[in-house]
Amino acid sequence: MAELLSHVLIAYALFTIASWRLEWLTKRWVAIGMIGALLPDLNRIGMFVDDATIETALGVPFGIDALHTLGGVILLSGIGALVLTEAHRRAFGVLLAGALTHLLTDGLKAYADAEAGAWLYPFTWYRHPTPNLYVSADQSVLLVTGLLAITVFLVDYRSH
Repeated sequence: MAELLSHVLIAYALFTIASWRLEWLTKRWVAIGMIGALLPDLNRIGMFVDDATIETALGVPFGIDALHTLGGVILLSGIGALVLTEAHRRAFGVLLAGALTHLLTDGLKAYADAEAGAWLYPFTWYRHPTPNLYVSADQSVLLVTGLLAITVFLVDYRSH
């Protein structure tokens, strides 16, 4: 849970900082970007439902782990953009940008084989070397992202 919250806090900080320059990036769009940061972790539904059940429901082959890839978040961002009643293209871009903050942050995690997951699928199976900056279970990551988000919040609050 700490890692999931960290992804949301990172997205909050980045989108809020970007909103200082981009007039259209209101608090509503910051929130949508934060939702985008959650999209890759929808693959966690695999803890409760197996691929065969989803395949039966959809009628097509399906791998739940593909949701935590670039192709998966493009698909999920498209579906999410269709849910909104207006500004579909902007919603797609903001959701995708939020999801990319998640994937890029995960690309810095420590992995046993020192290579990140194949998050660039379906474009390539390449697994880039990772700098092994953090372990996802490390609580200090949540502390750092929490302090970053609080700092950004206070700066944003004082500037308005």
